[in-house]
Amino acid sequence: MAPLVRFAPSPTGYLHIGNARPALLNALFARAHGGRFLLRLDDTDRERSTEAFAQAIETDLAWLGIVPDLRARQSERSAAHGAAADRLRALGRLYPCYETPEELERRRKRQLGRGLPPLYDRAALALTENERAAMEAAGRIPHWRFRLEPQVVAWDDLVRGDAHVDCASLSDPVLVRADGSYLYTLPSVVDDADLGVTHVIRGEDHVTNTGVQVQIFEALRAVLPVFGHHNLLTTADGEGLSKRLGHLSLRSLREAGYEPAAVRSLAVLTGSAEAVRAVESMDELAGLVDLGHISRAPAKFDPQELDGLNARLIHTMPFADAKTRLAAIGVSDAVAERFWLAVRANLRTVGEAADWWRIVEGPVTPVIADAAVTAAALETLPPEPYGPETWKAWTLAVRERTGAKGKALFMPLRLALTGLEHGPDLAGLLPLIGRGRAERRLSGAVA
Repeated sequence: MAPLVRFAPSPTGYLHIGNARPALLNALFARAHGGRFLLRLDDTDRERSTEAFAQAIETDLAWLGIVPDLRARQSERSAAHGAAADRLRALGRLYPCYETPEELERRRKRQLGRGLPPLYDRAALALTENERAAMEAAGRIPHWRFRLEPQVVAWDDLVRGDAHVDCASLSDPVLVRADGSYLYTLPSVVDDADLGVTHVIRGEDHVTNTGVQVQIFEALRAVLPVFGHHNLLTTADGEGLSKRLGHLSLRSLREAGYEPAAVRSLAVLTGSAEAVRAVESMDELAGLVDLGHISRAPAKFDPQELDGLNARLIHTMPFADAKTRLAAIGVSDAVAERFWLAVRANLRTVGEAADWWRIVEGPVTPVIADAAVTAAALETLPPEPYGPETWKAWTLAVRERTGAKGKALFMPLRLALTGLEHGPDLAGLLPLIGRGRAERRLSGAVA
């Protein structure tokens, strides 16, 4: 059976580079195995979930190259969640608890003070019907906990191999809040089961959740998916990534001019057996991803590495891929291809081409660093048309006239023509600048 994977973000903020990792690993797994990708918005947090964030998630995924085959929203499946909760109640696996947060916190502190793990003591299970009725008559509304069996849950993890969770070491998790809303755990199981998810690939921070959820799957007599828990992306300093790190949001990376292929490559290949490199194609990247070869150590995301990957992509980017973006910054169609081939080796992002188009078009304030060299250059400036060999022939003439060579020859010309000490090869820029602007700049005029 072809796999069905899912990416299940909460629309409570913008996706960041850490979210890109599970989204891509799922999408690439589906691509490699002829499967489908489900985008399921876990929007049970009614206060913080917004339609704007939901739309932003779709936009970010599309930018990464992920187009979902299926879509679902947990907020539209509350009837299924309620039916599952009722089944668990009938089985005696979901039971009401009446403690307030303050009472639970006091118990937790007492347990810690006695050197005991702060587990829920299941006091609610000992309440009689009369005691529960008295609690509710006093205005207490219960929250509902899932009664875990004190057993070791084991599975063959796609990433980690043999994996297990000792549920005897866990508190019975709250599945339903006092206001009737659901925590992540139950809707996730119900939706995975009902929608036919075959593989759950997510971060290793969900390993304990998997132990709990396996018991819920089994209590509901649902088919268990295959689980895989990959390592998490961290900052270079080892700090966990979160939505608070706005500069690493996919939206910010896109606006900063990074290429999706660079972001994809670093998000997926970091912390794997594959060397990190820029991989253009989603199909090629899917062929490189082997979940069983992902490291168990945290995967450190270094923005400087992203800069390098992005620059390497730009340096070899065909004109056809840059054409539309060059037009958007005003580059003339007549010279756009020649301009792109002249400047791309000096760019980190396509957007930086705008700076060099301003150098070509002007106005530029020239810097006359050596009057003798620029005067000779002006006197020997050849007539148009200019081509790839014009620069070489012209600088040879200036050298013969002045005796200047190397940096003493080329730097004064660069400063006069561009106003800058560094930049693209002037053999490619000079034909774009043209004789008229070159003549005025060599004369010291702003042009």
